[in-house]
Amino acid sequence: MFWESISSVVLGLALSWLALRALPGRLPSPRAVYVTGVLGALFGAYLTHSTLGAGHVFATPAGAALVGAVTLSLLIRPRGSRPVRSVAAQ
Repeated sequence: MFWESISSVVLGLALSWLALRALPGRLPSPRAVYVTGVLGALFGAYLTHSTLGAGHVFATPAGAALVGAVTLSLLIRPRGSRPVRSVAAQ
């Protein structure tokens, strides 16, 4: 489980770096992106490991990459949008 955790952290950092390079200006601060990518990948590895059990060398990193990518996709802002003000704030 130790190596799965380390590989998930590295995978989350790589996904975050790729997202920051591919979508500049559409993501929040890089610190938030890196933290989200790493925590998403760790949660994905944990979820896959607890679902499938030990010994799935390729499935655990695949689950980590999938959940890490999904959590990073939640941070993407629409292109050219301004912050929306609610009616209650006016």
